[in-house]
Amino acid sequence: MKYLKQFAVLISVCFVGEVIHAILPFPVPASIYGLLIMFGLLQFKIIPLSMVEDTCLFLLSIMPILFVPSTVGLIVAGPLLKQYGLQFLAIGVVTTVGVFGVTGATTQAVMRIMARLRRKNTRSENNVTEEKSHE
Repeated sequence: MKYLKQFAVLISVCFVGEVIHAILPFPVPASIYGLLIMFGLLQFKIIPLSMVEDTCLFLLSIMPILFVPSTVGLIVAGPLLKQYGLQFLAIGVVTTVGVFGVTGATTQAVMRIMARLRRKNTRSENNVTEEKSHE
């Protein structure tokens, strides 16, 4: 029964993501909306992790089985892969390198912003401390 309740929570969040996807005109998949909603619910402790943890661990443990249909699809598409395989591979390599680059640049930018904010907060705290000591 515990798994059913936890699964119901996950499905409900996915459903809300689907509704948001149907309402908003952005080209964002419903699953991304669902992930963001679940992240927010967990981050702001609206729902405790224990409310979904066991079912999530179960789903992670069976994840390889969930890839079997896509693997069968690749086998069925064998002739297509023979014809365009190198092109698919090149596209995969180029886009992977691009994603690595963008992710690295974004991470570095966020780290710089965080460092600036920390320095600014430290200066502000020092100014407040100095003002109190002059009084």
